[in-house]
Amino acid sequence: MIKVSVMYPNTPGTHFNHDYYRDKHMPLVKARLGAPLKYYTVDKGLAGGAPGSAPTYAASGHLFFDSVEDFQTSFGPHTTEIMGDIPNYTDIAPVIQISEIVVGKP
Repeated sequence: MIKVSVMYPNTPGTHFNHDYYRDKHMPLVKARLGAPLKYYTVDKGLAGGAPGSAPTYAASGHLFFDSVEDFQTSFGPHTTEIMGDIPNYTDIAPVIQISEIVVGKP
C-alpha cells in the first residue's frame, strides 16, 4: 500500500480554510479518484514538537492506494480540476510525497 501525502507548510501570513478542505475539497478528491482511493485522512496542525511552538504544517491530507500506478491513473484525468480547487481553501503551495507504507493498519 502507498500513501500520497499533501502537506501545507505553516507559513506566517498565509491562510488555510480547514472547513472547506475537510467538507468540500477532500470529498471532491474521493469522488473523482473513485475506487482506487481506498481511504483518506485529514490532519489539522496544532503545535510543533517544542512546547508553545507553531505546527510545521497547517494541514495535511493523506490518500491511500494499493499502488503508485493506481494513484497515477486515477488522479491524472482529474489533475486540473483537483489542483484548480486549491485557491478555494488556501494560498499555500502544497508539498507532496509518495511513500510506501511498511508498518500500519488502516
